[in-house]
Amino acid sequence: MGDIATSSAANHLTEANPAPRAESVWARAVRRYSGNKLAVVSLFVCVILVLAAIFAPLIAPYGYAQTDLTHPLLPAGQLGHLFGTDQLGRDVLSRLVYSLRTAFLVAFVSQLFALALALLVGLVAGYLGGRADQLLMAGTDVMFAFPAYLFTVILVTVFGQSTWAVALAIGIASWVVLARLVRGQVLSLKVKEYVEAGRAMGAGGVTIACRYILPNAVGPILVTVSFGVPAAIVAEAGLALLGLGVGPPVPSWGGMINDGRGYVLAAPHMLIPVTVLFGITVLAFSWVGDGLRDAFDVSES
Repeated sequence: MGDIATSSAANHLTEANPAPRAESVWARAVRRYSGNKLAVVSLFVCVILVLAAIFAPLIAPYGYAQTDLTHPLLPAGQLGHLFGTDQLGRDVLSRLVYSLRTAFLVAFVSQLFALALALLVGLVAGYLGGRADQLLMAGTDVMFAFPAYLFTVILVTVFGQSTWAVALAIGIASWVVLARLVRGQVLSLKVKEYVEAGRAMGAGGVTIACRYILPNAVGPILVTVSFGVPAAIVAEAGLALLGLGVGPPVPSWGGMINDGRGYVLAAPHMLIPVTVLFGITVLAFSWVGDGLRDAFDVSES
């Protein structure tokens, strides 16, 4: 009787205090990220910058190509030009705002293209294995051995200097690391019990890859892409400094820095604002990537 009473009491206690539900991966990631103040502030800064790029025509006081040859190199704050004018009389603030659009368009499009290539190669190689895996990874190793930046320069030379061409070149040159990551995730996930259960229920390869494997690999992929965005911004600026970036009159940070170098003493307002904005943007996106990496880190409870 005592055992029965004890068991009944335990059952009532369990019903009154049910075991807490396991926290999902995304809920844990959101909780960790929201606890990282630097990452949250950086995300807020990134959102503001992206919104400024989207609404650039409403924010910029002048057109980015609008020249005033009668007032070149105006200092900051004169004649309605908050950040002054450049050597052609173009408003520096307006070109700064529009350069955000150029930088983000190149960065996001290049990373989306790199992600598409990486998913295609990584999913096929990791899931099929065998000869397909060997061939795809051999091609990936060849690409990995080739200097990515030199490859980007060659592609820009071939494709041209439009915004889309630069984005495509950077994307083609930066998919290799992401493809290796996707392949590794697929190799580790395709042997899980839920994947075997889906296969036993008759799910095809595409269904298993898209429904069972890919959603569980989103975290590491998202972290890698988040670091790829500032890397693409730096790559675009570097190409512009070499004269291979987005062609004029479209403003870009590298082009503005290149122009400002020749007037660093006579007109420092051409160089200081763009370098400050460039640094803030790259740091903000890098800290967002750091926050995502910590948020999805499975080694921490």
